[in-house]
Amino acid sequence: MNRLSARALIAALTLSVLVPFAAAQTQQPGYGTPPSGTTTTGTTTTSATPTPNTGVPTAGTAASPTAPVPVGAPVVAPPQPATPLPPSPTSTTGAKPVVFGSQMFSGRFGAVTFSGFNPDYQLAVGDNVLVRLWGAIVYEAVQPIDAQGNIFIPNVGPVKVVGVRNGDLNQLVDTAVKKVFRANVGVYATLQAAQPVKVYVTGFVRAPGLYGGLSSDSVLYYLDRAGGIDPDRGSYLAVDVMRNGKQRARIDLYQFLLKGKIEALQLQDGDTIVVPPRQHSVVVSGEVLNPYQFELNKPQVTAAELMALAQPNPNATHISIVRSIGAERRSEYHPIEKAGEVVIQAGDVVGVTADKYPATILVRIDGAHLGERSFVMPYGSRLKDVVARLKPAPQANIDALQLYRLSVAAKQKESLDQTLRGLEVAALTARSSTMEEATLRKTEADLILQFVERARAIVPKGQVVLASKEQAGETVMEDGDVVRLPERSNLVAVSGEVTFANTLIYNPSYDVDQYVDLVGGYTQRSDRSKILLLRPDGSIAPSGAKPGAGDEIIVFPKVETKWVEVARGITSILYQLAISAKVLTTF
Repeated sequence: MNRLSARALIAALTLSVLVPFAAAQTQQPGYGTPPSGTTTTGTTTTSATPTPNTGVPTAGTAASPTAPVPVGAPVVAPPQPATPLPPSPTSTTGAKPVVFGSQMFSGRFGAVTFSGFNPDYQLAVGDNVLVRLWGAIVYEAVQPIDAQGNIFIPNVGPVKVVGVRNGDLNQLVDTAVKKVFRANVGVYATLQAAQPVKVYVTGFVRAPGLYGGLSSDSVLYYLDRAGGIDPDRGSYLAVDVMRNGKQRARIDLYQFLLKGKIEALQLQDGDTIVVPPRQHSVVVSGEVLNPYQFELNKPQVTAAELMALAQPNPNATHISIVRSIGAERRSEYHPIEKAGEVVIQAGDVVGVTADKYPATILVRIDGAHLGERSFVMPYGSRLKDVVARLKPAPQANIDALQLYRLSVAAKQKESLDQTLRGLEVAALTARSSTMEEATLRKTEADLILQFVERARAIVPKGQVVLASKEQAGETVMEDGDVVRLPERSNLVAVSGEVTFANTLIYNPSYDVDQYVDLVGGYTQRSDRSKILLLRPDGSIAPSGAKPGAGDEIIVFPKVETKWVEVARGITSILYQLAISAKVLTTF
């Protein structure tokens, strides 16, 4: 009795699992049972509640005949890996010039298919048409265009739609249905999916082959799938689309790049996209928006035609031409206003320049000044001309006038970098006679390299020393100069290898040692033979001079190393930093 009960219980549990599973499987389309909500009568399928197709394939399956893309439906593509940007023509200085047009083919056209509504698209055999009828008769189906160019609508019959414009499809089907059902029937017909096609791409492309897509996809899609046009050999001006051995269209990709114009073609199975060899080319650089290598469709053009492609900047003034004639190289130089009269030949190297001579300069005023902070001065003005326009504040110290210049800062930085490179070479190329000495030098070299990195990060101020008051007024001003009018100060700054760097009240009777004593004295690492006394005007006071109001005392560290070259290099760098940037970094 117990065995029978157990067996009955197992059988009941098995049936409770298998029966719902089998029922669910028989309800799925493809198992012989139509979808829920539909009835079948003869050859006509009607639906009380139309169920539109909501499946939208991804970009990777759009070309598959089993996965049509509804026209007008959004294409949901899978996440794409980040595509690198094409090279910028301005970031390839000294390298091979970038060909204009090559920036198009980086994988972005080939990643997404075009399935939008195109009213001029002509329906072809294999296209799928969605037909919906409502009112007195309810019907919905996706009808493929058969080999005779028809779709079949129950109770209406075949309707010829091949070759019809997509924009006229609904009206054509509505007219055919109204011939049978004259009233109380609404009609809606649209292209449900463009025809999947396979197109040959050949010629001067990187990867010739047969590529699948949609008949509504552009030529750019197929070219991108083929790796793009070979920038060294292919033509961007004459891309041919062939059908049955005859030219269907010729596309100029420069029109698309510059004006956004490209012919919308309806491709078919077996069409061939051919990229012919590149024609003539010219390299353009300089003051232009498009510094590229351009392809030309004729061996000679005017400079004005070339500038229409290169788009010169507003400040461009002249055109330079370098032309190779046999073994000779010849140069030409023309104003850009005469570009219509200048002839450019294939192979020329064209440069667009901005030849400007300064008529005025801009000088910035900082510090204790009551007037305008920027002066526009005539080119060639001198410091005394700037001083004449100053409006000093009551607390200004005109005798300590300071001048900062960008060109001086650049030279100071260049000199500092050169000294730092010499120090690196001396530290890294020193020889050792024993293992202990080698270990010691490696440790010391690491410290030197750290010091070099800190020193490289310091930016010089570019101060011009105005020690000679008589000659300082004759200094010719440069554009971007900064004139600083400091305030009168009764302070003396003490920094460097002292116990506590600080700023003290000026005392005319104190010397350097007395000021240092007031901040705690010298440190053990200080070198008392190397003390710098900087004046406010950027000059260095002679050894033994007393500090003045507004001066700065800098005490240098003692460079402890057995290498004479390294010690000399570090000392030189410390002096340069103290003078050019008023900064002292430790070693």
